[in-house]
Amino acid sequence: MTLASSPEHLGQGLSLKRQLLLWLLLPQLVLFLVGGALAYRIALSYAEKAIDQSLTQSVRSLARQVKPIGSGLLIDFPRAAQDIIEQDPTDRVSYMVSSPPGSFLLGNGKLPGPTGVLLPQTQEALLYNAQVDGKPMRVALLEVDYGDAGSPQRMRVQVAKSLTVQKRLTTELFADMLAPLLLLGVVLSVLVYGGISRGLQPLTRLQAQLGDRRDQELFDLSPIEMTQAPQEVRALAGAVNHLLTAVRRSLGQEKRFLNDAAHQLRTPLAGLISQTELALGESDPQALHARLTKVLAGAQRSAHLVHQLLSLARNEVEVSLQPLDVATLAREVARDWTPRALKAGIDLGFEGEDHLSLDGEAFSLREALNNLIDNALTYAGAGSEVTIKVQSHGNLVLLEVADNGQGLSSDDLPHVFERFWRASDVPGGCGLGLAIVAEIAQRHGGQAQVLAAQPQGLRVQLWLPISHDAAAVL
Repeated sequence: MTLASSPEHLGQGLSLKRQLLLWLLLPQLVLFLVGGALAYRIALSYAEKAIDQSLTQSVRSLARQVKPIGSGLLIDFPRAAQDIIEQDPTDRVSYMVSSPPGSFLLGNGKLPGPTGVLLPQTQEALLYNAQVDGKPMRVALLEVDYGDAGSPQRMRVQVAKSLTVQKRLTTELFADMLAPLLLLGVVLSVLVYGGISRGLQPLTRLQAQLGDRRDQELFDLSPIEMTQAPQEVRALAGAVNHLLTAVRRSLGQEKRFLNDAAHQLRTPLAGLISQTELALGESDPQALHARLTKVLAGAQRSAHLVHQLLSLARNEVEVSLQPLDVATLAREVARDWTPRALKAGIDLGFEGEDHLSLDGEAFSLREALNNLIDNALTYAGAGSEVTIKVQSHGNLVLLEVADNGQGLSSDDLPHVFERFWRASDVPGGCGLGLAIVAEIAQRHGGQAQVLAAQPQGLRVQLWLPISHDAAAVL
């Protein structure tokens, strides 16, 4: 079977309006056909009843015209009565009186008796179908007893009517019943079409609102207003608005990243170019070495800045939270930084619980701890202590990196999580490390804060929810 013949492919080629009309009008057509069949059956039943009642009355009337007298019969069947029975030339009526049953006495044709049917009791008419001269007819039969007890006699009276009248009555009744059904079907189809057209108007308005946003308005991602739409269309508009919000946020992050990257890379790249040009003009080896040393420092700073910018952009997207042991993760990060701490003469330690689970992303939490420990080892100074702490507080987890270095002034503390803000002139930093930490905490449903340590130093804390439910409460 080819794809073009599959129902799914056919459904994909139809509009929603046409599919609704198809699924609503096709059952209506089936019901109309079933209703027509039932109407014909009802009309046929009523026509049969009318013919049977007419034949029953005729056979009884004819039986009254034949009166038993002793052992004989008095036939009182004037010409007028015969004309009444045969008055309709299009309706062939046959009658026959026989006694004993089957022996013709009176009539305008010989009528067959019933076959395979139990004859009724006296004064009860039997109705059956028979073939007379090769034509189907409906026959009413009535048998009457007469004579005395010594010589009982039986007379059979039969009246037959052609089924042409029955067919004509059935057709007339069916036409009378079908006309209202047809009119009702047409009215219902019009109402269905109008209802579908009216029901799809909110979708048309939604399409118009989206289509009106020209190419020059591509970045105009304002929410779509569908206050008067049905609940399902409002839900669709809400989903589209949610998507527009996500796209707007993504475009904003991309634009901010590009602006930050362009702004921050412009200066070090300009410095690299100028130092390289000066180095090309140096003939003194010592001066050339000094220039190249500055080029290397500038390149390292640029590489660090690019790494931080990429890390910031990566952590601005939604993270996939999975259960993990944050205490084990913190100890692993501390072990990775131990060689640098020993080289810098700093005591790096770990405090807290052996195992503590939360819903998080291991890569981004490791990135946050790396930035905090890097800042502490860079600015705390030789001989200081840096402590990594992991503790649980109800439905929250505390990740803290504290040092007893010089710390920051109370005026500087509110700015530590701002991008590209630096409180020290120590080379190597770019002012993005703590901004990345705050972004990671936010993506985990938590928050970051900085406090002054006593008697001196700095404490940077991450408060993270243990589970998704706790994040909603937070």
